[in-house]
Amino acid sequence: MGSLENERSVTGWAAKDPSGILSPYTYKLRKTGPEDVCIKVLHCGICHTDIHQTKNHLGMSNYPMVPGHEVVGEVEEVGSNVTKFRVGEAVGVGCLVGCCRSCEPCNSSKEQYCNKRIWSYNDIYHDGQPTQGGFAPAMVVHQQFVVRIPEGLALEQAAPLLCAGVTVYSPLKHFGLIKSGVRGGILGLGGVGHMGVKIAKAMGHHVTVISSSDRKREEAMEHLGADEYLVSSNATQMQAATESLDYILDTIPVNHPLEPYISLLKVDGKLIITGVISTPMQFITPMLMLGRKSITGSFIGSMEETQEMLEFCKEKSVESKIEIVKMDYVNTAIQRLEKNDVRYRFVVDVARSKI
Repeated sequence: MGSLENERSVTGWAAKDPSGILSPYTYKLRKTGPEDVCIKVLHCGICHTDIHQTKNHLGMSNYPMVPGHEVVGEVEEVGSNVTKFRVGEAVGVGCLVGCCRSCEPCNSSKEQYCNKRIWSYNDIYHDGQPTQGGFAPAMVVHQQFVVRIPEGLALEQAAPLLCAGVTVYSPLKHFGLIKSGVRGGILGLGGVGHMGVKIAKAMGHHVTVISSSDRKREEAMEHLGADEYLVSSNATQMQAATESLDYILDTIPVNHPLEPYISLLKVDGKLIITGVISTPMQFITPMLMLGRKSITGSFIGSMEETQEMLEFCKEKSVESKIEIVKMDYVNTAIQRLEKNDVRYRFVVDVARSKI
């Protein structure tokens, strides 16, 4: 790879305009410093957020953009002050690669809520260079934003945990729901939703999957281990489930009504929104007031929570359900993801791809 202090050229796959179509793009890795880790990328998951970013759904995209924020790889080089990692270790990088390190969230292990957070891609790093993601053979990341993959956890399985997994784990921990006997609902059975079922079940929760049709009943119940399946378009089923859930993890990434799901919550129940939606959502206030219910949001998790979540998944044998693809299939994979045609997460085998 050359000297740690020198820039190195790599070729990744980038979106170059709002069409979102990815193609090879050569760029320089940022100069590394004494606390940086140079990572050889082995696998990278494809998240729905990659679609939002590459297609400029949020109106903040900069091109060319190499996406990918569920990155698993191997340490190739470390800076002189790196104490957490050594060459050859399996590591991961999620949605963030930087923060201000001085605000209240940064000082209390909540760096994901820092107003100066730096995204893994489509952002500008401290040195002024654009950040680029994991659809590439290498990344240079400050050691604070690198996590260790526990021994025995398959690397391709670990990739989706770095976004989907911690997106589920963090709010359950924050709201004191990591305990058995809790009744939870998972709204939406995509990449985040399927991890919601698996992680909640591993915590001892009674889990209800909520979907708009009966189509996913068998996979939810038999393959993922959900306890109940609720069809939201069935008024009889919804009425019978009124005030039955302690929480609902709302993972749907498109606009949808909230009121049918608020009615499913017990007193003090929480509707936790994790999907990125760029249009306003509506509800009437008495639905919250008459049960002291809450609508809240949660964004990924802290670095501490990410490492803790990986250890939890290793201990409980929680794995994501994935379909492995090569980089030359990535555009087709993204088209399929838009149609929800994946069970449940695409993972790009970067190391074995001819980029």
